[in-house]
Amino acid sequence: MSDAPWNHRSRWLETAAAWMLGLLWLLPLLYAFWTAFHPAEFATRFALDAPLTLANFKNAWAAAPFARYFLNTTLLVAMILAAQLVLATTAAYAFARYQFRGSEVMFVLVLMQLMVMPDMLIVENYSTMNRLGLRDTILAIGLPYFASAFGIFLLRQTFKTVPRELDEAARMEGASALQVLWKVYIPLAKPVYLAYGLVSVSTHWNNFLWPLIVTNSVETRPLTVGLQVFSSTDQGVDWSIITAATLMTSAPLLLAFLLFQRQFVQSFMRAGIR
Repeated sequence: MSDAPWNHRSRWLETAAAWMLGLLWLLPLLYAFWTAFHPAEFATRFALDAPLTLANFKNAWAAAPFARYFLNTTLLVAMILAAQLVLATTAAYAFARYQFRGSEVMFVLVLMQLMVMPDMLIVENYSTMNRLGLRDTILAIGLPYFASAFGIFLLRQTFKTVPRELDEAARMEGASALQVLWKVYIPLAKPVYLAYGLVSVSTHWNNFLWPLIVTNSVETRPLTVGLQVFSSTDQGVDWSIITAATLMTSAPLLLAFLLFQRQFVQSFMRAGIR
């Protein structure tokens, strides 16, 4: 009984700390919303009677080719996700259901990729893209990310939880290996595909350093690089327009998270590390 007040106090402190951390995380976003929807003179002056305006978004859209940046980024993340799903699915299926010479060593090599930061390979990747004649192309941005060790690992762990009886029953019905994969494994792994898709899209939507290095034209720049060029000091520092442009570039990810946050959390809880 004596522990009850302490437990209650501990839960109260944990709740207060969680709210404080959440507020600290939310403050920059709240400031961006305030500045983007108010005139520039209210960027550092918070007044409840400040007028609302959409002019900052209009000015930001007209000041840079954001339509092209959006198109480039959409093509980029769609291309990367499609390649990752195909390669990760087939590799994970092979690692989960087939025993072949060197399979364990190959899987360890795949896992070792998780310990290599992509930034460490920038020089080599740039040299490779230059030799292939792909520099300053959307393909050059996405090609180094087509094979995902995280995706292979996540799907392998999921496929290993599928009962072998389902696999054997499908084969007895005359299904080929690819048909078993398509009709048995992939449908059962849909929550994991959703979670991985959200992670992949958000990661490559926000990727900045590699696209900055490998592109140098409007025709290939994604949103992150375009926003950096737009907000450089050469363009002048107008925080109202800059935050409006930032909200425009991050809005798709915010909407996706709000729409799919429950499925996202549940997918990773089901997938887990088994």
